[in-house]
Amino acid sequence: MQTRKDYILSLEADKWLFHADVLVDKAHVVMLKGQGIIKKKDVTAILNCLKKIDSEYFVEHKLPSYEDVHTAIESVLIREIGEDMGGRMHTGRSRNDEVATCIRLALRTELLEILKAVNELRKVVIEKAAENVDTVMPGYTHLQHAQPTTFAHHYLANADTFARDFTRVMSAYERVNVSPLGAAAFASTGFPIDRDRTAKLLGFDSVLENTMDAVSTRDFIIEVISCYANLMTNLSRLAEEIILWSTSEFDFVRVPEGYVTGSSIMPQKRNPDYAELVRARTGTVYGSLMSVLSICKALPYSYNRDLQEVTPHLLTATKTTASSVSVMKSIVEELELKKEEMARKAQIGFTTATELADTIVRETGFSFRTAHKIVSSLAKRGVAIKESGEVLREIDDVAISVVGKKLSKHGLTEKKLTKALDIASNIEKRNVKGGQGKKELRRMLRTRKADLDRDIKSRDTKEEKVKRCLDELEKEVKRKARVIRVIRKIRS
Repeated sequence: MQTRKDYILSLEADKWLFHADVLVDKAHVVMLKGQGIIKKKDVTAILNCLKKIDSEYFVEHKLPSYEDVHTAIESVLIREIGEDMGGRMHTGRSRNDEVATCIRLALRTELLEILKAVNELRKVVIEKAAENVDTVMPGYTHLQHAQPTTFAHHYLANADTFARDFTRVMSAYERVNVSPLGAAAFASTGFPIDRDRTAKLLGFDSVLENTMDAVSTRDFIIEVISCYANLMTNLSRLAEEIILWSTSEFDFVRVPEGYVTGSSIMPQKRNPDYAELVRARTGTVYGSLMSVLSICKALPYSYNRDLQEVTPHLLTATKTTASSVSVMKSIVEELELKKEEMARKAQIGFTTATELADTIVRETGFSFRTAHKIVSSLAKRGVAIKESGEVLREIDDVAISVVGKKLSKHGLTEKKLTKALDIASNIEKRNVKGGQGKKELRRMLRTRKADLDRDIKSRDTKEEKVKRCLDELEKEVKRKARVIRVIRKIRS
């Protein structure tokens, strides 16, 4: 049973922030030295000890038990080098700005990985579409056969939704990657710190200026989990279609062997459990979003301990989203299409009815609403679309009852009718922007590939900037940590 002391601890969730906290400590100490706030010998001792803590505790996961990770690191530091030296690390800083900075650093790393994963998913979806420009399938509205389409057109729709997800997460990254460090408890500090210096060392794009806002806002977390929720919604829709399409009723696809499970009693089963879990875990991310909104909705400025409860929900939503993107990428990449069955079922349900109505309008001059009534009546009669001549006779019969005239007397011919009822012709006619004709599909594929290349470069540029800054931080740490070793060598 949890004790009173355990109730307030956040150490388990804070393990996620350990490495980020050490980076923040290093940058803060380097800045303190640069501003002349602490002495060289103290800086050197602190930085050497932080390097030891980072390797011995972070790598080996041996974190001592304290109230939180920030206190744990400082306590180990003081134990190792004494309070007179170790106790100076926290000068001009509070746990409030420290934890806010650590969350942003750790989340930034996760966002870069999720952006990369989303681009990898987009790549396999686009590739799958490019391979299936000629793969005919039924299109649906209300889950009823509507019009014929192609697998390429269908999957480019998914590629476009994931492109927007990338844009949303990338935009959220801009508001995550700002530095609260130096805000202290909320009223800043009387020490002459350089907030721009620590922001640059840690790879932040700018400083979050207002010190009260800096420590107390978690709106960036709400925004990020909102982006996750949208992304998970799109993943869930894709998963749902794969689940449906793998049933005997649809029989459009075969889910990869590594992403199905068997039954404990039914030997023949191939259950799409991974896709089902993506669908279910979408609810997990929604729950995290609602939890964070509920925690933050009525908090007075500035810092309140309630905010400690936000981090576990962020971590849950982040890990769930990242793993779900990865799983869906692998499923799509290995998905086996049953093209003949797709093409066969595209013929079912009078899917060419819309083009037939359009043809009547083009060839006879009747209004679309009149043509709609004629084709609707034809559909209700359940005419088998086999011989265009038979259909033309049926259309004439219906047209007489609707408009009192035969369409064959107003320009509708068997040749035009045959073309209207042909699936391939239906698809090829739709070469308007965003349509499913081959020319337009290939244009969209080229555009989507170019957009993806641009987004990959944009994401990589951000990662490279962070890496350069953190490399510079480590160089600063090494330069200042080397001093004590040189002094000791001279003295010996």
